[in-house]
Amino acid sequence: MAAQSRKWMILVATIWIQAFTGTNFDFSAYSSELKAVLGISQVQLNYLATASDLGKAVGWSSGVALMWMPLWAVMFAAAAMGFVGYGAQWLVISNVITLPYFVIFLLCLLAGCSICWFNTVCFVLCIKNFPSAMPLALSLTISFNGVSAALYNLAVKSLSPSSSAVYLLLNALIPLATSLMALIPILRQPPLDLLDPDDVKRDHFTFLKLNMLAVVTGLYLLFLHPSDPFTARLLWCGAIFLLILPLGIPGILYAREWFHTTVYSSFQLDGSGFILVDAEDLELHKQLLSRASSVENGLTYSGNDGASSANGMSGLNRCAVITKDQLVMLGHEHTAGELVRRFDFWLYFVAYFCGGTIGLVYSNNLGQIAQSLGHSSVTPELITIYSSFSFFGRLLSATPDYIRRKVYFARTGWLAIALLPTPTAFLILSAFGDHAFMIRVGTAMIGLSSGFIFAAAVSITSELFGANGMGVNHNILITNIPIGSLVYGFLAAAVYDMNATAGVGRVGETLVCMGRKCYFLTFVGWGCISLVGLASSVILFLRTKPAYHRFETNRRSNMLS
Repeated sequence: MAAQSRKWMILVATIWIQAFTGTNFDFSAYSSELKAVLGISQVQLNYLATASDLGKAVGWSSGVALMWMPLWAVMFAAAAMGFVGYGAQWLVISNVITLPYFVIFLLCLLAGCSICWFNTVCFVLCIKNFPSAMPLALSLTISFNGVSAALYNLAVKSLSPSSSAVYLLLNALIPLATSLMALIPILRQPPLDLLDPDDVKRDHFTFLKLNMLAVVTGLYLLFLHPSDPFTARLLWCGAIFLLILPLGIPGILYAREWFHTTVYSSFQLDGSGFILVDAEDLELHKQLLSRASSVENGLTYSGNDGASSANGMSGLNRCAVITKDQLVMLGHEHTAGELVRRFDFWLYFVAYFCGGTIGLVYSNNLGQIAQSLGHSSVTPELITIYSSFSFFGRLLSATPDYIRRKVYFARTGWLAIALLPTPTAFLILSAFGDHAFMIRVGTAMIGLSSGFIFAAAVSITSELFGANGMGVNHNILITNIPIGSLVYGFLAAAVYDMNATAGVGRVGETLVCMGRKCYFLTFVGWGCISLVGLASSVILFLRTKPAYHRFETNRRSNMLS
């Protein structure tokens, strides 16, 4: 029982890490002040945002580091990178030191890399400690990464609401403090024990309760806005309490064990709509993660009625898993070379590139968007809205796992549905962007859509291209983020500077564009691009639907037998 308690302590520590290390989401809160201090153009500011996202392109370095360093050392290396990257920027924006633009670019790159290293630590902790509930653990913990900006916004309002430089100081210090708090649970990881079906069911009930608590946390941060620093401090303490509350899980586990042995045994839970995994389903999930087991248990498509050789995949013709370049079996392991030769991967890449990534670039530009429309005062609120709805979108990414016994739908189909709000939001922004309320609506829709995509992508990559190579394959996928940040951000910045140089406005030595036309063409362009992503996701769904259907048919067949 102690091992089970330690496992949940690991999950809570992972939630803390994710909640306080999504520091790239508050870039727009201090970007205008950073731009003014450095005296740079909008295009140059976009390069700094790209540098932060470029850290994701070297996310593979964290996997290499884990080959030579313990997990806790990788975590503190990430904290050190963030401390240096954000700390030095804080000194610059506070006019304590002066650094050339190129050095600031490198500092942004270092800070962005630290986020990737933190994410790798969290992925490893979830996969290692929750093998039977990996999608649920990943979606829950990744969700809290989306709420980081709302937490930092609340913290800044409680300390110094008039200075946006405080964001950089907190970005440097809080992840380091969080790493110190998470150290003990990480050092005391429980041994890996195979759970029996009853333990698996109880784990999934616990995840259901944690998701309910997460929804309460998201609603708390979304709807409670402080009017003064004192109120902000009270709300900040309340948010911290909600993050600490899951620490009661170990005590609940002991109490539930006592209740189970005395009272609970008289009740029968079989057939409950909330039981997410049966014993047979657990076995099938393990088979998906093992290539040899998948073939051995008939999860592949074969012209010989599913027969396979004793040597697993080595004795199976490639056409059994890929026919006419179309995937017919989930979980088939792809090397990096095989991955980039697959048409399905490029459909997936384009859907992410034109969906989730464009939402991230929108969030990076929130400060300038609000300023150009004359709503600078609502920038912190817009950041909170994007952050909170991104959080809810990430939570919703677990929906397929919770309702699949009632309604089964391919996860790639959910991806296509999740992309629908993005073009709709850009249509709203291009048509009614000068209304503060419509900006809030569009921001919420984009945050919800991109959050779902960010969280669901981890599971989709594992299902389509194999779980064993997920770390490498997913890092190849997210190279679209720095590319999109550069391309989309540059186009938006070019339109912005074009209107600014036309004499729209000037603040000090920095050109400032004012008016709806600063981002009108950008919103129209981003909306058209997001339609391309939606079309790509629909094609991907149609191509992978047979593989998901085959897997679900085999799963139900195994359960019945």
